[in-house]
Amino acid sequence: MARGDGADGHEHHALVVAQGEVSGQFAFDDSGEQRRHSADDSSSLRICELAFAPMGRNLATWPNLVTLLRLFCLPLFLWLLFGRDHREAAAYLLGVLGTTDWIDGWLARRLDQRSEFGAVFDPAVDRLLLIVGVGAIVLDGSVPAWFGWSVVLREVFVGAMMLGGTALGMQRFAVNQWGKNYTFALMVAFPLMLLGSSDAGWALGARNAGWAIGLPGLVLCYATAVLYVPLVWRGVRTARATSAA
Repeated sequence: MARGDGADGHEHHALVVAQGEVSGQFAFDDSGEQRRHSADDSSSLRICELAFAPMGRNLATWPNLVTLLRLFCLPLFLWLLFGRDHREAAAYLLGVLGTTDWIDGWLARRLDQRSEFGAVFDPAVDRLLLIVGVGAIVLDGSVPAWFGWSVVLREVFVGAMMLGGTALGMQRFAVNQWGKNYTFALMVAFPLMLLGSSDAGWALGARNAGWAIGLPGLVLCYATAVLYVPLVWRGVRTARATSAA
């Protein structure tokens, strides 16, 4: 039936609009065309706002900015090492990236800007810096392959174990102090070894210092990996027991 153009048509139009405003299910655009609305749409938008607003606030923090800057320096390290063949500059940059790991955590505590995102982002960047940095130095030939790939293998194993545990419902737990110590040791040792293969005046001393720090760091990194296994196992069992209850 055609829509009326007179008073009856206007009354019918107004009635449907009024019903749509009350029910939140129908509305008319400027051309008078009927469309689905809006109670669902507005509620969905509200849910998105509530879900993403806290994440947005947590992202825009000084600690996360420092972590992001450290991540952005990784391509520069690779360019210095392979593009410019400048081992000394690459070693200094990687050493700075490794030894400044504490800054983002200190800022988070100092400025009270701890966040769930930062708690995941920071260790993920640390692991990426270590894996890529060590892998690049091995490919460069500045350290023996067995030493470098032993570290990379450990990092991949622990990272996969953590991801698997989280996928199975495990609650994330903080890295212990021994884990922080080994990361710091290796992030100092590998730049020193890289410097030891450069033309720097103190290359020999740097290489010896790198081995003196790196070997204990390697032992410590595998010891912490062994300690993480029962923690992840218990976390997964607890998650399953909780979900079954």
